[in-house]
Amino acid sequence: MSNKVLAILSYITIVGWLIAYFKNRDNKPKSEVVTYHLKQGLGFFIVSVVLNIVLSLITSFVPSLYFINFIGIVLLVIWIIGIINAANEEKKPLPLIGKMFEQQFGFLRG
Repeated sequence: MSNKVLAILSYITIVGWLIAYFKNRDNKPKSEVVTYHLKQGLGFFIVSVVLNIVLSLITSFVPSLYFINFIGIVLLVIWIIGIINAANEEKKPLPLIGKMFEQQFGFLRG
């Protein structure tokens, strides 16, 4: 698989992330672009799961706050931007949350 495909896969569910991780791990030399998007994709996955759990809890206890579930649209836009950056093979952080994950996940280092 090409580096572009692996970078895109790093945003497509956790299964896609795992495929991209293992393929990039076997590449010699490792692609910096794929490693960058693996970090961004894993960070996005963690943030989206935690945020969805928190929002579900909030709306189950206070049903009148159902409108905060529209934050999911923001996550969708961030996800699409990540895929576009990966398709262009650019090392740009995701909006709002990407800077947090640039120096995280030491096990992904080349």
